[in-house]
Amino acid sequence: MVSESTLLECSNGRYTASDTRGSDELLSQSGVTVMAPAAPHHADNNNQDSAAKKVKLEQNVGKPSRVIHIRNIPNETTEAEIIQLGLPFGRVTNVLVLKGKNQAFLEMAEEISAVAMVAYFGGCVAQLRGRAVYVQFSNHKELKTDQTHSNASASAQAALQAAQVISNSAGAALVAGAGAALQPANGGTEIQGGPNTVLRVIIEHMLYPIVLDVLYSIFQRYGKVLKIVTFTKNNSFQALIQYPDTVSAQTAKTALDGQNIYNGCCTLRIDYSKMTCLNVKYNNDKSRDYTNPTLPSGDGDAHQLLTSGGVLAPPFLGLGSGLASPYGVGVGGVGLPAFGALTLTPASPALRALAAPPMPLATVLLVSNLNEEMVTPDALFTLFGVYGDVQRVKILYNKKDSALIQMAEPHQAHLAMTHMDKLRVFGKAMRVMLSKHQTVQLPKEGQPDAGLTRDYSQSPLHRFKKPGSKNYQNIYPPSATLHLSNIPATVSEEDIKEAFTKRGFTIKAFKFFPKDRKMALVQLLSIDEAVAALIKMHNHQLSESNHLRVSFSKSSI
Repeated sequence: MVSESTLLECSNGRYTASDTRGSDELLSQSGVTVMAPAAPHHADNNNQDSAAKKVKLEQNVGKPSRVIHIRNIPNETTEAEIIQLGLPFGRVTNVLVLKGKNQAFLEMAEEISAVAMVAYFGGCVAQLRGRAVYVQFSNHKELKTDQTHSNASASAQAALQAAQVISNSAGAALVAGAGAALQPANGGTEIQGGPNTVLRVIIEHMLYPIVLDVLYSIFQRYGKVLKIVTFTKNNSFQALIQYPDTVSAQTAKTALDGQNIYNGCCTLRIDYSKMTCLNVKYNNDKSRDYTNPTLPSGDGDAHQLLTSGGVLAPPFLGLGSGLASPYGVGVGGVGLPAFGALTLTPASPALRALAAPPMPLATVLLVSNLNEEMVTPDALFTLFGVYGDVQRVKILYNKKDSALIQMAEPHQAHLAMTHMDKLRVFGKAMRVMLSKHQTVQLPKEGQPDAGLTRDYSQSPLHRFKKPGSKNYQNIYPPSATLHLSNIPATVSEEDIKEAFTKRGFTIKAFKFFPKDRKMALVQLLSIDEAVAALIKMHNHQLSESNHLRVSFSKSSI
């Protein structure tokens, strides 16, 4: 018997075998009991030729079953990601991920759901974390696991329970939305509906402009996009996206809701629209009907749309999308670079970016009008570290009121520039702009520097070194209120106040978080003083093993 893991799909749609190890053997090594084979298997005679094996294999592979076999999965794939593939087709009852084998098994509640899933992914490529995966029927009709198997782990059980909740919620929403009146997209009353073919997308934290072609490139990975309408509502950029079927729409919503288009910003919030069909009048930068390319362009003003709401227009305005279709072909058949960082992680939404920015951007900032009597590389590292991981700092030797600061990523440089240009630091309004330099050079041996250049690339104090760090969700402009964290249980309110007072700061108000005493808010007299306090108090040692973490807060006390 040939292992399901060895099936190789050829271009002619047939399957061949590259290994003779049985799938029963493979599964038994994983500690899972597989019940009721879809068709009886008899041991092949040793003298049976490969052609006979191939015929037997093809007969078994095509047999419908509630159990789906998924091949070529990435090593880091989670149970939740496997479940996501099956959710649009029906209720999922069991899951098994064989991480060392790059394959998984998914059990559906009903065979008809499994048939629909295999048929659907026979017509379009399924993807996990940017890799094409292959979906087919398993040779077995049931997955049965015991409590000692990894499938009984907390993560797998949590994923199955979440899937059950999602399935129930989707069913309830479908019933609730079936008889609801349709609302116009621009009428101001369009609200969330049940699962259908039209998605409503809201872009949060839109630091960079999102053009229609970028949305198309992202959403067409999950099915054929028929129409897109973009608009601004309640000071937020939104879009309506129509698919030809509910499966595509639900797959896109499940995979993309909560994800970032660019790392740390441009977060997708997706729900179902009550619209069942979009009426597109113009093909331009605001709307597009991909089924009717002959529509007039109208008078759409892309520049006005993209630069509203404080969004940074450069350096993206006028550039082509840096995203691509699964086949490397973008809008209009133009070849575009493939996704550079597509790593969807449903268990931790909004933590991974869908793409790198379309072109390399500046990571080095030129900072001027500094208080040269008080500023140090460490002070700049701590302050700019609120908005990104500072790699190097150079205070200019012949112009000590200016410095070059190199961030880890371009969007971090933009965040720092956006939030801190004209911020008062040590009594002077600091100016922050992008530098023409690509990197900050370290001084050569023997070159005078006086300690003005520091390399922080290996610093343990970086806030965003983990991919998709939750700190990205807590970036706020400078304020008089600071957020404190990593406070040990042995440290009291008076201890913290005393630490601030000893360094010359006046505490206006203080409050521990009610449900988590490891965190607190402290309010100072002004933003200027809060900036100075953050620089001085971040990484302040509170106990033998605890150092204070300080950032700006959006709250006040």
